[in-house]
Amino acid sequence: MKLSGFNKRRGLYIAVLLCGALLAGKGASAQLRDYLNLPDHDSKRYYLGIGFMYLNSHLQVNAHPMFLQSDSVMYVNPVNSGGFGVSGMFTFRVAEHLELRVAFPEFMFATNNITYHVNYPPSGEQTVATKQIQSLLLGFPAQVKFLSDRINNFRVYMLGGINYRYDLASNSSARKAENLVKLQSSDFSVEAGVGFQFYFPVFILSPELKISQGLKNVHSRDPNLQYSNVIDKIKSRMVVFSLIFEG
Repeated sequence: MKLSGFNKRRGLYIAVLLCGALLAGKGASAQLRDYLNLPDHDSKRYYLGIGFMYLNSHLQVNAHPMFLQSDSVMYVNPVNSGGFGVSGMFTFRVAEHLELRVAFPEFMFATNNITYHVNYPPSGEQTVATKQIQSLLLGFPAQVKFLSDRINNFRVYMLGGINYRYDLASNSSARKAENLVKLQSSDFSVEAGVGFQFYFPVFILSPELKISQGLKNVHSRDPNLQYSNVIDKIKSRMVVFSLIFEG
């Protein structure tokens, strides 16, 4: 059976259109690939990073029954304090939108303040006294990240996890502690936050904000100390802003 001239021309037109569509698709794909920064990053099984942190620290203080019986300490008020830190990071890709991240480890320098109003202050002190507790924290966080689809050179993620911290500057064993509030060296917390990934030609920048809530009572109470016996429990809380560089 012979094809008519019309059918031959129609078949030729269709073939030309298909070839043009394929070439256009390849060109668009190549242009999109050229536009994307680090196009192969999302296929890596793991990658490294470093984070620089600014933290706002706050102690949650619960009064002891001794507080109601005390006529020397009128109120106890924890004050928000700042700090900073640095951390190395290792991220392992579990699935397309799921990653596991650990730090090795994180170092944080934090200061916590507690203000007291005292009727009978020790010699040389004022009625309003602020006790400063300095900490050098060594943290070992493990976090799970849930990532959105990548939109060009941007994506968003949420995270949750746990963190064990050890205070290298703990004063729990201090002997001359008349004017101190002693904290234990170890703490355990849960964390949750949100971050944004911006893909640049040679690295990824991730601004991240997270909340860390301590679960353990870190107060090393001494009933013989004026500033300690009115407090029952102390738990840590931090708001941490990080700038993370990954590659």
